Amino acid sequence: MTHNPPAIFCIGRNYADHAAEMQTDLPDRPTVFMKNPAAACSATDAIVLPPICDEHGPQVDFEGELAVILGTDCRDVAQDDALACVHGYAVANDVSARWWQKQGSGGQWIRGKSFDTFCPLSDPVPASTVDDPQQLTLITRLNGEVMQHSSTSNMIFSVASLIAELSRGTTLLAGTVLLTGTPAGVGWARNPKRLLQDGDVIEVEIPGVGLLTNPVRR
Repeated sequence: MTHNPPAIFCIGRNYADHAAEMQTDLPDRPTVFMKNPAAACSATDAIVLPPICDEHGPQVDFEGELAVILGTDCRDVAQDDALACVHGYAVANDVSARWWQKQGSGGQWIRGKSFDTFCPLSDPVPASTVDDPQQLTLITRLNGEVMQHSSTSNMIFSVASLIAELSRGTTLLAGTVLLTGTPAGVGWARNPKRLLQDGDVIEVEIPGVGLLTNPVRR
């Protein structure tokens, strides 16, 4: 998926184990932020670490996620009808520069999430090929070592509920990408931290949906 979508909506802290490892409370409502559409790149493109991310030490992290691609403009969609708006599903990596996310932008996450190449996306599979988006396995590997292994059944807010909520009073344009959150295992929460470095290869796989294999370059 190489073209820039009209919008990339993202959900933070949508897995309880990830919220815990990042030492944040469970959300009562979806934590919503966005990524610059120009951050999108393909399933095999290099993730490029820009010089701006060197200014405060190693900080670029991985977040394997299920992506949802809307096939139609939608607004005020009922939860029971929400999945009918989905064109396809894809694999995503919500690459995140943690200092810029947490300290560098006045409490707003978008800057640290939006550097060029910070949103690898696989080509979507048709929605009709996914029986249940809440019954998918997600695996992230860094240089072949498993970092994340979870199921979308562990989401706090389901795909259908997210589409319904985000479309309240807001038109979500056809082609919009929704990143649905990441499970535990990110590099920032590990001891020692496992952050992306030049020469790494980061893979995110959702069997039946797709595979990202992105080299990391400085």
